[in-house]
Amino acid sequence: MSDPLTQIVTLLRPGAPYAKIATASGAWRVRREEDSIVLYSLILEGRALLEVDERAPILLEEGDFVLIPAARRFTLSSPDPVLPAGQFTEPVILAPGQVQIGDPDLPVTTQQLVGHCTFGARDAALLLTLLPDLVVIRGEARLGTLIRLVADEARAARPGREVVLERLLEVLLIEAFRASGGITAPPGLLRGLGDPHLSIALRALHADPARPWTVAELVRAAGLSRSAFFARFEREVGSAPMAYLTGWRMSLAKDRLRRGEGSLAEIGAALGYGSASAFNTAFAREVGKPPGQYASWATQLAPEEAPA
Repeated sequence: MSDPLTQIVTLLRPGAPYAKIATASGAWRVRREEDSIVLYSLILEGRALLEVDERAPILLEEGDFVLIPAARRFTLSSPDPVLPAGQFTEPVILAPGQVQIGDPDLPVTTQQLVGHCTFGARDAALLLTLLPDLVVIRGEARLGTLIRLVADEARAARPGREVVLERLLEVLLIEAFRASGGITAPPGLLRGLGDPHLSIALRALHADPARPWTVAELVRAAGLSRSAFFARFEREVGSAPMAYLTGWRMSLAKDRLRRGEGSLAEIGAALGYGSASAFNTAFAREVGKPPGQYASWATQLAPEEAPA
């Protein structure tokens, strides 16, 4: 059966990475306010304090990994000593792939492997609503190995670099997201997949989105009563079952329209709509514009400008 997490990460099309070793000394604080940037960091030595948007600070220690898929604002700083409030440190480039933060005359207290990438998907914002907006994983060696591979490939000029990086980033994201799944994850796809009943229904929807699914079929697949299934799905996944299916169909439709894969009737049929007219109506209702207009618009825009 199709794996929903793999499908979503593949549709996100991660790429354009930048990786560097950041060495910090003394009191320091760096802040970023960038949209469409996916940050990941591995603490190689020492500690760092992470603040994302308005969340409570998180202390990161050696071996900890953090992934921020959709942050608007985040701050990394020294937990001790602490820089006075309102002050920030400008990183200094020492060499390609190496930066120094804080007082270079003081002993090194923190070293991180930091990187970022972007998502090429036109509807990345929609896809990211299905995934956690912050992932913190402690002591997972596999992630450290993957990040080092990404950093090495990002700094090299080998043939096939972009393809290799895209695949490595896909694996890195899948590993990070699945390591953060289960009942402790926020409502969304990962939490739903961690539920033994809902995971059956979710995998079925992703495996065959064109099927004319009914609530009764999903209830039987999940092995729950109708009321229990609805309540559980909305609590764990964050939406009603049929709304989730429609959202997933629209994500697939946007991807196919962007790629020019088939006529409107063919794309609609592949996603469960009996005619081009039915697909056109459903797409316009959900997306806000007809599929033909969306395809024309999306193919003319750079990834960072495309509609979500």
